[in-house]
Amino acid sequence: MSTVRLTAAQAVVRYLCAQTVHVEGEEVPFFAAAWAIFGHGNVAGLGEALQAAGDALPTFRAHNEQAMAHAAIAYAKQMRRRRAMVCTTSIGPGATNMVTAAALAHVNRLPVLLLPGDVFADRRPDPVLQQVEDFADGTVSANDCFRPVSRYFDRLTRPEQVLAALPRAMAVLTDPAQCGPVTLAFCQDVQAEAYDYPEAFFEGRFWRIRRPQPEPFDLDALEAILRVAQRPLIVAGGGVLHSGAEGRLAQMAQAMGVPVAETQAGKGALAWDHPMNLGAIGVTGSSAANAAALEADLVIGFGTRLQDFTSGSRALFQGQLVQVNVQAFDAHKHGAMAVVADAGAVLDGLAERLAGWRAPTAWTQAQGAAIAAWTADVDAVIAPPDAGVLPSDAQVIGAVQRATGPDAVVVCAAGGLPGELHKLWRTARPGGYHLEYGYSCMGYEIAGGLGVKMAAPDRDVHVLVGDGSYLMLNSEIATSVMLGLKLTITVLDNRGFGCINRLQQATGGAPFNNLLADARHETLPDIDFAAHAASLGAIAEKVGSIAELEAALARARTAARTSVLVIDTDPAISTEAGGAWWDVAVAEVSPRAEVRAARADYDAARRRQQIGD
Repeated sequence: MSTVRLTAAQAVVRYLCAQTVHVEGEEVPFFAAAWAIFGHGNVAGLGEALQAAGDALPTFRAHNEQAMAHAAIAYAKQMRRRRAMVCTTSIGPGATNMVTAAALAHVNRLPVLLLPGDVFADRRPDPVLQQVEDFADGTVSANDCFRPVSRYFDRLTRPEQVLAALPRAMAVLTDPAQCGPVTLAFCQDVQAEAYDYPEAFFEGRFWRIRRPQPEPFDLDALEAILRVAQRPLIVAGGGVLHSGAEGRLAQMAQAMGVPVAETQAGKGALAWDHPMNLGAIGVTGSSAANAAALEADLVIGFGTRLQDFTSGSRALFQGQLVQVNVQAFDAHKHGAMAVVADAGAVLDGLAERLAGWRAPTAWTQAQGAAIAAWTADVDAVIAPPDAGVLPSDAQVIGAVQRATGPDAVVVCAAGGLPGELHKLWRTARPGGYHLEYGYSCMGYEIAGGLGVKMAAPDRDVHVLVGDGSYLMLNSEIATSVMLGLKLTITVLDNRGFGCINRLQQATGGAPFNNLLADARHETLPDIDFAAHAASLGAIAEKVGSIAELEAALARARTAARTSVLVIDTDPAISTEAGGAWWDVAVAEVSPRAEVRAARADYDAARRRQQIGD
């Protein structure tokens, strides 16, 4: 057997460079790049190996470990899980800074390979700088935090262990059902240790993304219940996009007259003006979609994990529920009839079996009328405000929408903006709506926009972010400028956490500790976001009205680098049209009459929940 002597870090990098997949008919490396922030736990091992790899695995430098992992995850999401990135850090805080991002990838079922440095496997210098010591367990390190938020976790304590760990990692990263973050905690002394590896291990390997086919009896059952359904509804989740099935869904919905509602992850599966697109579903849903959900006698979820925002905390769907999902865990949720298969494969099977069948005409026509009414509602709430009136989030969204082309991508993650965007943003083509709302992680937005731009360099990327999220994580503005990856970032400043302030009051609470004015203070901060963004290298300006924002957006579109536009907004206003109940527990006893009243409403709403598996 022919061997080659390499350090463990060199072996890892060489193996990663040799893994390929098909994207748009072309064989390409599965790992597009590596993100690295070096420290003593990885600079002499993985740092040396990555530098030698050069363009075979390009390495990018970020300013924050969580942010670089967000960028990697956003890249994978925008690429529909067909490609991924690698992230490496030192031990200690560098590693644990990635735990939040790992959880985000875990919740959203997105691939990312995390290579945090770890303590010395031989333990000779224990405790090394930044080492966490467990008095009762000598095997514990800070990287054990990754265990519950990794689909696969391993600690590399010998150089030969990469021979088993890396193929296992690839199997998870490319599996449609198991896909998620992989963490290989890489002991820093092992990174530098040499071993005689089989040369065959580094031969190129092509990984085919599986598309599990449905069982014939499942298709038989699904066909049968569709044929007798009087009011069928399809809920399109992220699995439709991961499968590349949006075209088949659009054809089936129109040919069969079956309306479609979209989750946050599934938005964009249909163009916003498709005749059967009811818009967003659930807590942040359109009135058209939510009315259909309440009336439907059959709800078929394609590629959705049915989180509470989709199901209205399990109070929205009243009819029979079918779940089509590659992951059995999701397919069997809420007592659904489970079809464990790829969304596109099921749509293909149904198209063949149901050729010529259509939903009842009255149902289809009613949805057309509901769509028209919702379209009018959206037009009203996104229209500019009267002069001198502080704009709402919806009115800012309207301005951004009017300034963008059909190929643009909007990026957001947390606070009140995702709900407004889910209801109001008009997505013209797949990939144009990039919302991280599984983990709803404040701070994802700007870093996520960077990853989106890396995946879609020819599309304009618009990041919408509140002042709260901006303050949590903004450093990758500098990275976008450094890398020449232009973003347009609109900062909506409502002077605090406006979304949670509204929720606090809706549950009977007094305004407290959310808006800056309601928090303990000696002096209210007057934060100059434009000056801050300019200091990071962006073109930045604050605007005073929607008209000024639209003019600034036009300038940003032709600018050479990242632009940050700041506008003050009203923290009290959100779109009243649409929406559904959300289960947020209200205090059972309280001296406040408002809380007691909110609890009575809460108890009544809980009685409408569909309790099952």
